[in-house]
Amino acid sequence: MQDFDKLWNYNDPAATEIKFREALLDSFAEENISYQLQLLTQIARTYSLRTMFAEAHELLNEVEKQLPAAPGAEHVRYHLERGRTFNSSGKKAEAKTHFEQARQIAASLNEDGYAIDAIHMLAIIAPPDEAIRLNEEAIIFAESSNNESAKRWLGSLYNNLGWSYFDKAEYEKALSIFLRALQWREERKSPDEIFLAKWCVARALRALSHIDDAIKIQLALFEEAVTTGKPDGYVHEELGELFLLKNDKLKSSFHFEKAYELLSQDKFLQLNEKERLARIKQMASL
Repeated sequence: MQDFDKLWNYNDPAATEIKFREALLDSFAEENISYQLQLLTQIARTYSLRTMFAEAHELLNEVEKQLPAAPGAEHVRYHLERGRTFNSSGKKAEAKTHFEQARQIAASLNEDGYAIDAIHMLAIIAPPDEAIRLNEEAIIFAESSNNESAKRWLGSLYNNLGWSYFDKAEYEKALSIFLRALQWREERKSPDEIFLAKWCVARALRALSHIDDAIKIQLALFEEAVTTGKPDGYVHEELGELFLLKNDKLKSSFHFEKAYELLSQDKFLQLNEKERLARIKQMASL
């Protein structure tokens, strides 16, 4: 049996779909309905990540029809992906119902990793105070679990808790949690995740008016992106904001221009962050 979760590349859901469909042709997938249905939920997720919500729901409808009577991992993953699809398309009430069902079934199966996934999704759609409570609950759950799939959630949970504090303008607390997330990522030596964790630290530093420290981190990330050949629009956006605060309009405009060039292609931002993209475009022309 192939561990198909290792095939995920969240930065390229289209390529991931191809890998998942190849896995569906495996003899084990053809003979094991649970494995097959779980794979289909992940293909649906590749659709929702590309804002192909109708296609995602259509595939999840097919999964729902085939779910066995006895609850299993396929039921949990069905509800998680149905919830994520609703959430990504702006239907939070429907999403919450499915995340709660996923959490309940996962708990009954002692599937700690899936239970934490459900809690973390509930936190994402919750108001700041509730999000903090849920993230802290999930962190305690993950830290105390003997399940490695549960512990793997800690980096994301620290990150999300940091953003919950950030959203409440509690920037010192946010920075403390972001530094904790960075340490956790560095211990596991995951370059892409370390990159993101450093960006979050720098964003909190900007909010705390530690502009020079934030610029130092973002410039290092910019150089890393150039070296790896993976330009990052969010790094450019931050450098645009930071140099604007330094009244360096030439550098600020340059980075906003690069940010718009990259981020204007992002379908999620096109759908959910129109004002943000408009500001980036406007600042690029100053």
